[in-house]
Amino acid sequence: MATITVRGLDDQVRDRLRERAAANGRSMGAEARAILADAVMDVSWLRRLVEVSSTYSADGPDLEQLERDLPREVTLA
Repeated sequence: MATITVRGLDDQVRDRLRERAAANGRSMGAEARAILADAVMDVSWLRRLVEVSSTYSADGPDLEQLERDLPREVTLA
């Protein structure tokens, strides 16, 4: 296991980390580890969507144009 030191951490960030850790029933260190693990290990659905969508051209996939009927006149009696 590695150890890191974070210097220059803003007081507001520290306070929010403390609050978040308490809400999750963790120590600040455990909460920081969970946040870091989620940030670097998790490929979220949004990241996956970006990866998949980048394989398409700027015009989007080639789809056949659907034939549409023109609106018809309606008479009210």
